[in-house]
Parts: sequence; structure tokens; C-alpha cells
Amino acid sequence: MASSRKFAFADLFCGIGGMRLGLEQAGGRCVYSSEINKYAVETYMENFGDVPAGDITITDAKDVPDHDVLAAGFPCQPFSLAGISKRNSLNRPSGFSGQDGTLFNDIVRVLKAKRPQAFLLENVKNLKSIGSGRTFRRMVRDLEGCGYTVKHAVLDARAVVPQHRERLFIVGFGHDADFEFPDIRGRNPPLREILEPDYDPKYVLTDGVWAALRRHKAASMARGSGFGYGIADQDGASRTMSRRYYKDGAEILIARGRGRNPRRLTPRECARLMGFGDGFAIPVSDTQAYRQFGNSVVPGVVAQIGARMAECLYREQVVVARRRRLRNRQANR
Repeated sequence: MASSRKFAFADLFCGIGGMRLGLEQAGGRCVYSSEINKYAVETYMENFGDVPAGDITITDAKDVPDHDVLAAGFPCQPFSLAGISKRNSLNRPSGFSGQDGTLFNDIVRVLKAKRPQAFLLENVKNLKSIGSGRTFRRMVRDLEGCGYTVKHAVLDARAVVPQHRERLFIVGFGHDADFEFPDIRGRNPPLREILEPDYDPKYVLTDGVWAALRRHKAASMARGSGFGYGIADQDGASRTMSRRYYKDGAEILIARGRGRNPRRLTPRECARLMGFGDGFAIPVSDTQAYRQFGNSVVPGVVAQIGARMAECLYREQVVVARRRRLRNRQANR
């Protein structure tokens, strides 16, 4: 979903660059990125040749270069169902009360200091419902307080990747814009298209892990919860891959035939599952790769949103240019 409309963007919490890949497809040019995870930085550098700036929480917002669009897939663990459950069990704060949750305030800080024309934020869909919606309503009020008209939608990446991956996208414009979220389009690829015919046996579940997963699923079903491993439909789409995939691959297992233990996806298959091309380098360990792809955004979805945003930015630029020409003619009379 390439666009001929050009714009500059800054990418906070850039991770391995999923947001960047999508916005570049939409005509964007990255002028700034920030990330603190050293393994994500390694992957980012390998693929883009840029070294992301460090901790945004201690960065003066004025040091961020001017840009048209601020993009941020800010950390989702404080707002995810799994993250909230884990923090509650450990008596740790979640949402805005947690340390990662305050990173949203850094987005607001940069918006106030740099006043970009628009922003694009991404997070888990659960963000809208935690605290009976109070957290999300506060976030929208903060964004509107920066002078932006805010729209949001939960979009599924299924049309462009063989995975059901619903994520919340938040878009804001500092001017009147007729932006509407796109109906994400693609060809609904089947899971089997991304599977490698040959794989290392290390990705096959051991007897111990496979037995443990079956016991856990049986116990969950007995409780009526329904949680447990999932054997993926190779002619359809998988469940959502999470950052915990490195532990046992339980949410997306690939069948290997009757009487044979299933296997987890390889890191390259995970990259494909998220919409990263085979040219995308994976310089880190399997564990880190699983975490990185599970944390990332699907570039193809961002590209379609970004193309809509680029059209709105272009129309505004045309309007501004017309007004400037009119003022100049009037001044010269």
C-alpha cells in the first residue's frame, strides 16, 4: 500500500522497526527513532543501519527533530490481559500505575514540544477496557488536550498475514482532517504459505513439554476456562502470537502427523507470520527473536493506515499553500 505522498516521522519505542517499515511503505521518511532494549537495537541496526536514540524518558523533547507524524507502539505489557494478571498476582501496579504505563506521558510530552501535524499510536485492544475504560478515556483526553482530534479503531491483521492479530490504533490530527481508518485489505494468506519445508528438530516439542501442555489444557477444560495449547489450522489463520512464544510455543503449534509431537514456529516463520519479508535479518537468539516478533506490529497494517494519513497530510499542505499564495497576492496589491 505505497503512497506518493511524502512525510517525515519520528518513531518512539521503535522495537525492531515494524512501524517504520509500514510508514516507509506509505511514503514516510524516518528522522528519529528511540529504543532501549539492547537486543531490539541490535536487530534494528542490522536492518536499517541506524542506531536508535536511547531512553526517551530522559531525552529533552526539544532534541527530537521536527517531524510531520509521531509514531509510537508504546509498551503494551501494563495494559495486556496477561500483563495485568501477572502484575496483580505479584501485587505490582499495572496500567498507568505501572512504570511502563507512564511512558505514554512521554508521548504527550513530545507532542506538546514538537507539535507534529499528526500521530499514530498502537497498543493491545484491551487498553480500551481496563479500569472500566477509565484509563483509555484519560489517554484520549490527554491527547485532545495537546490540540488533536483523536480517532481510534481495533483492526485485525488477518487480511495481510495468516494470523488473527487485533490491535488498537489511535490516530490524531492537529487540523481538520477527514481521516477514516481503512478496511484492512489483503488476500487472507493461509498459514501453510509461511511454513518452512525443512526445520531444525530443536523446534519439535520434547515429550516432557508436550505432556505438560496436554495436562494443562485438560485441567483448564475441566475448570471451564478453555485455556491451553492450540494446534494451528494450516489452511487458515493462527491465534495471536505473543512475546511469551519463546517459552513453549503453546498458542501456535504445528502438527506433524499422528503419533508425532507438534513443533513451534521457527523465528523465520514468526517473521513471516508478522509480515516481515525474508530479507529482514534476524541477528539475535531464538528467544529474543520470539520476543521481538511477538511484541511487534504488522507493517502491512501500518502501511494502509499510513497511506490514509499521508493523503490527509497532503490535502492540508495544499490548503496551507493556497492560503499562503492568497495572502501574498493580497499583500502585493
